[in-house]
Amino acid sequence: MSKINTFSAKIEIIGVNPFVFLPEEILKNIFEQANQTKGKIPVKIKIDGHEFIQTLIKYSGYWRLYLNTPMRKAAKKDVGDIAIFEIVYDIKREIQSHPKLLKALDINQEAKAVFDGLRPSLQLEIVRYISFLKTEESVDRNVIRAIDFLLGKERFIGRDKP
Repeated sequence: MSKINTFSAKIEIIGVNPFVFLPEEILKNIFEQANQTKGKIPVKIKIDGHEFIQTLIKYSGYWRLYLNTPMRKAAKKDVGDIAIFEIVYDIKREIQSHPKLLKALDINQEAKAVFDGLRPSLQLEIVRYISFLKTEESVDRNVIRAIDFLLGKERFIGRDKP
């Protein structure tokens, strides 16, 4: 079970987007829970006791927890207000790679190296696509296509070679 992190923060704004910064220690805890320090990190939060799901995002060099209008209205908080936050990594939104994709990447180290070098959003796109296929035949066919895509041999999920 992930550790719940509690902190208070002033709601700030960048452009038209209200957000809060997380204390460094809590950010480190979230990174450990998520086993990642880049890309989007799914989290569950409470703002003064009101529960939401959100995504922790790095923008312009800083990790920010953005707070949309429904969140702020429910918590009766606005820009400039200080609120009490609880945050935890949302493991339930994590999508597991299909075992056949993992096996294919283990067999083909060149494709694995390319996959590991892709931006997290494209890795997730590949994983999600294969994980939600309905038949084993579709999985088998698309794992081969994914490996060929990573090796620069063909298009996959509407994308040109990486």
